[in-house]
This record gives sequence, structure tokens and C-alpha cells, in this order.
Amino acid sequence: MTDSIDILIHAAADKGLTSIAQKVKNKERITDEECLLLFEKGSLAFVGSLANFIRERLHGDRTYFNRNFHIEPTNVCVFSCEFCSYSRLYAHKEEGWELSIDQMLDIVKTYDGKPITEVHIVGGVHPKMNMAYFIELMQKIKAHRPELHVKAFTAVELDYMFRKAKLTVEEGMNQLHEAGLDSLPGGGAEIFHPEIRKQICEDKVDANGWLAIHEAAHNLGMHSNATMLYGHIEKYEHRIDHMRRLRELQDKTGGFNTFIPLKFRNQDNAMSHVPESVTTEDMRLYAIARIYLDNFPHLKAYWPMLGRQNAQLSLSFGVNDIDGTIDDSTKIYSMAGSEEQTPAMSTAELVTLIKQVNRKPIERDTLYNEVKDYSTVDFKAAGFDASLN
Repeated sequence: MTDSIDILIHAAADKGLTSIAQKVKNKERITDEECLLLFEKGSLAFVGSLANFIRERLHGDRTYFNRNFHIEPTNVCVFSCEFCSYSRLYAHKEEGWELSIDQMLDIVKTYDGKPITEVHIVGGVHPKMNMAYFIELMQKIKAHRPELHVKAFTAVELDYMFRKAKLTVEEGMNQLHEAGLDSLPGGGAEIFHPEIRKQICEDKVDANGWLAIHEAAHNLGMHSNATMLYGHIEKYEHRIDHMRRLRELQDKTGGFNTFIPLKFRNQDNAMSHVPESVTTEDMRLYAIARIYLDNFPHLKAYWPMLGRQNAQLSLSFGVNDIDGTIDDSTKIYSMAGSEEQTPAMSTAELVTLIKQVNRKPIERDTLYNEVKDYSTVDFKAAGFDASLN
């Protein structure tokens, strides 16, 4: 593996790129200026090779997935983000859905007896679904299935909950954690830079608020994920600013599990005139994120958003996690025109997807504890079909 990066170092015509490759080899942090140089001058082959070097140094061929399902309590929302194809304003809530606590508990019960390890709960910001409502939901989920990991609520949802309940971030996080909240997803980050945020999601929690909520979770011993919505009106400088703020908080707390770049999709939203990024640009972003975010242990490609083939491709560009089975339980990206309109994969399908590109499929739990190594499992010989076995 060292030979391959030495070849890159000697082959790079640009002195700045040579210096970056040397830094990667020596496990040294690159600067914002060097990150910009990668975006502007680094070829796809160059950044991909560097990212794959880091990925294999950290994880070898191991590629993680988990068995999870999503609950989306509502798509009714008090906010109006320009890029969102999912939510319906509260004033037009007849176009949306609202699930009761019992309905959501019934969804959980459909997975009784199945080896699911995580429920992922996110949705719109509904003014009547408050702290007490979600505390009751989590308490009932934990009472029914105590071992199920509850990863729930974006910082946008939490900020609204806490303000409405007149609680500090620390008080609100404490109450939810005690009620059964185990970790936070990374949604709502979008792009942190105020210049872009003002144009695409001005009315919801800002960068400092998002980061403060995740820091409070980390201080309670909880882990969280981080995301970035890319490929719309942002520039390279805005991406770097976003990743720098995440890297700084990770230096401080070490609480982020993974970074998840999320591709902007332009179907049925107010930004439909903005063209989507092409696959080569997607892969460059994944690779450069892997190089820049040196203190993030994992880089995830959310396969329902990218599509199965592109998720496979990303495994050569720094990615070592492709999310989970999901079981057709999310509409957030399918409504925006993502590659996967019915996002569900069985364990056998996920394992096959990973093996097809010569990676080792490892089932994990939410915190990346290994559940099972599937690299030598023969599903056909074991009599498995394409169900959720």
C-alpha cells in the first residue's frame, strides 16, 4: 500500500499536490488551502487514490452496514427549506401525514423477532409533536424492545423542541437521553456558511446551534453523525468551511461516528432549476472529505440517495460504510428524485453488493461494534433468500 502512495508522490506534477500526498503518507493534517487545491487541481484519480489509501489504512477492505429501519413521524413542517421535496408546510398539512404514537409503536412491533439493531426517527418539525410527545414515544419503544438503539431527531427538530419547552440545550438533551435517546443522526446541517444558509434554509437553526446540540450530546457520552448537503449553490470554500467546523468539534469531543455527504436532489422543490452534480463530482467530494476529515473514523455513503451502483463505486473513494437495510421505510430522498424509489435491501443483497467490489461486508451496530463478519458467508448454501434474514 505504501508503494502506491509513493508512486502518487513522484507522479504529481504540482508541488502542492505532492506535498499533500506526502502529508497523507505521514498521517499529517491538510490545511483549508490544501483542501481547496484538491478541489481545484486534484484529478479524480489522484484524490481517489489518496482517499483509498486512508480508507485501507484505517479499515482495510472492511465495509460496514447495519440492520435498521426508519420511522418518519410526519412530513408536516413549520420550516420551508428551498431544497426540500419532502415536507409540507403546516398551513397545508392536509397534503402530508402525521403518525400517532401508537402507529409508530406498531411499526416497531412489525420487526419483532427480526435481528434489527437500530430505529432511525426523523421527520418534519410539527408544532404539536413536542418534547412530551417524543419522550412518551421513546419510553414506549424502550419498554417494548429495550435493546433497540434509538437514533433520532435532527438538530433542527431538537432546537425547535427545546425552544418550545423553554429548556436549554443541555436540559433538553438530558431529558431525551434519560427517556431513551441513544444517539443523534446528522441531518439538518445542510451547509453551515451563513451566506448559503440564508438562501436555502434561513428560518431554521444556524450552524452554531447545530454544533451546540451535537456538542451537548457528546458531553453526555452520546455519539452522533454529521452530514453536508452538497451539489447545489455552494462553492468549494463553503464545503471546506463546513468540514472545518466539524473537524474542530471532533477535535474537542471525539463524539462523531461518521461523516455523510448528502447529494442535493432537484425534483419537486424550489431549487429544481439547479442542476445536480455528476457522479465524478460526487466521488471527488467523498474522496476529499476522507482526506480532510482526518479525525472522523468513518465515511458513509447513503445508498438510497446515491443508488446501489454509485454506492459500490464510492467504496473506492474513501467510503467504508453504506448505511443499512432501511426496509423501504424512508421517503425523504425518494420524494426528491433519488436513484432508489423503493429503498430497501436485504442483508443478503447488501452483502452481495459489497462483495462484488472485493470488500469485506461487516454488520455493525450503530456505534460500530462488530455484529458479524459476512465475508465468508454463502447465503445460497445456507438457504437464505432475499428476505430480511
